[in-house]
Amino acid sequence: MDDLSVAEKPEAVIHSQKQLAQAALMYHVIAVDGVIRDEERERLIEVLSSEFEIDEDEAMQLAEEGRDAEHEAIDLYQFTSILKRAFEREECIAIIENLWEMVFADGIVHEMEDNVVWRVAELLGVDTRERMLVKQRVWKRTNNQESANHE
Repeated sequence: MDDLSVAEKPEAVIHSQKQLAQAALMYHVIAVDGVIRDEERERLIEVLSSEFEIDEDEAMQLAEEGRDAEHEAIDLYQFTSILKRAFEREECIAIIENLWEMVFADGIVHEMEDNVVWRVAELLGVDTRERMLVKQRVWKRTNNQESANHE
């Protein structure tokens, strides 16, 4: 009888609620403008892989789980409430930084993406000043990478 639970299956990876919540928020940012570009999808996988120290396949799986969770969500609060309880201020700022990475991934800052980051920051208790400083930092880093790639 093959009645293994998901946790016992070697090919199954169980992601924490914190990881899933972050993946769902990142997915929401890249999807909010109605178009998910290849650059955004690739950056999502890169950030998840780096943030959680997982390989690309596992990051892809987490991104898919985040997409599914985001599609089922009623609002952002169900994700931010998990994260706000679990993380200190600096970790919440790092989450906002990852969201800005999603915003800048395709080189187009859509008003709706900016608005999502603002709402998530408010729900996580990250103030406007800090949110804008992080935005500037990511923008500069992103533009420097693009400049280096074109040289």
